[in-house]
Amino acid sequence: MRKPFIGGNWKMNTDSKIAVELARGVAQKCQQFLSKVDVSVCPPFVYLSAVKNALGSSNVGLGAQDVYFESKGAFTGEISCQMLKDVGCKNVLIGHSERRHVIKETDELINKKLIAAIEAGLLPIFCVGELLEQRKAGKTEQVVKEQIQKGMAGITVEKAKVVTIAYEPVWAIGTGVNATPGQAQEVHLMIRQLFAAMYNKSFAEQLRIQYGGSAKADNAAELMAQADVDGLLVGGASLKADEFAAMIKAAAEAKK
Repeated sequence: MRKPFIGGNWKMNTDSKIAVELARGVAQKCQQFLSKVDVSVCPPFVYLSAVKNALGSSNVGLGAQDVYFESKGAFTGEISCQMLKDVGCKNVLIGHSERRHVIKETDELINKKLIAAIEAGLLPIFCVGELLEQRKAGKTEQVVKEQIQKGMAGITVEKAKVVTIAYEPVWAIGTGVNATPGQAQEVHLMIRQLFAAMYNKSFAEQLRIQYGGSAKADNAAELMAQADVDGLLVGGASLKADEFAAMIKAAAEAKK
C-alpha cells in the first residue's frame, strides 16, 4: 500500500504573519492524520525559515517551490539545494506548470534540477501535465510521456525511488475546472505503466503519483478513491488550514 502524500503549494501568496499562522494551523489540524498521510507545505522562499519554526515538531514536511541545479556561484536570484536543506527543506517542487509555461523552463533544465535535488538528498515532486489545446488535440499521453522521459533522463532506478510524480493538467489549475476522477485515474495509470516500462514493474507499483489541478475538500475523497491516485498537490485550497486539513483527512480515510 502506497502511503498517501498531500502537498500544499502556496505559490506567490502569504506574507510573514499569514505564513506563520497558516503553518501553525496546518500543523495543529492535521497532526492526527500524519501516521497515515505524508504532508508537506511549500511556502515562498523568503518564509521558509519562519514556516519551519512554526511547524515545530509536527512532522509536517517543509518544501520549496523551485531550486537551481548549481551548488553555488554567480547565479543571481537562484537558490541551491544546499540552501534549501540548510533551512530545513525536505521536498522541492520541480517542473511545475507555471515554471514551464510562464517562466519557460525546458525539459532539459528540469532534468538538471531533478538530478541535482536527488544528489543533494532532497525529495523532488516532479510535475507533469498538458495544456488545454494539447488535451483537445488528443496529445495528453504524448506530452506527459515526453515530459517524463526527458525529465528522468540519466536517473537510475535506485535514485528514482525518492521521486514523487504530480500530474497536473494545466487546464485545471486555478480555473475551478477539475479533471474528473476518471480522467485523473486514466493518466495516472498511464504514468505508472510508463515507469514500469522505463524501469520495472516493482518500482512502478511503489511510485507515488499525486493529482494537482483545482483539488479541494469537496472532491478530495473521490479523487483519492481512484486506484492510482496516491495524493494531491494542492494550490489555492492549501491556503486555508481547515480546507487543507479536510483534504488530508479525506486521503487518510480513502486509503484505509
